[in-house]
Amino acid sequence: MEIIIPSIAVIIAFVAWNVITFLMYGIDKAKAKGDKRRISEKTLLLVALIMGALGALIGMIVFRHKTNKMKFKLGVPVCLLINAGVIFLLVHFGVLSF
Repeated sequence: MEIIIPSIAVIIAFVAWNVITFLMYGIDKAKAKGDKRRISEKTLLLVALIMGALGALIGMIVFRHKTNKMKFKLGVPVCLLINAGVIFLLVHFGVLSF
């Protein structure tokens, strides 16, 4: 039995998750300015790793957030490569079709 995921569902989920990730970086930046309880760095990196790296990278740039932290300077681009690799493999093995 072959599993094929409808590409439109994947695109919608991917875009939604990256918007959420982008917003999380913006919310954390606002909380940092307001000296309020923050979103942990572990959580921010985890949502980037779980297919949200594009939103994280755009959030870092737009909000100028976490750009001086080495774990984010290196971690988010690495997550982006991992995300791209996962998408490539899913397409390559026919799980996703575009």
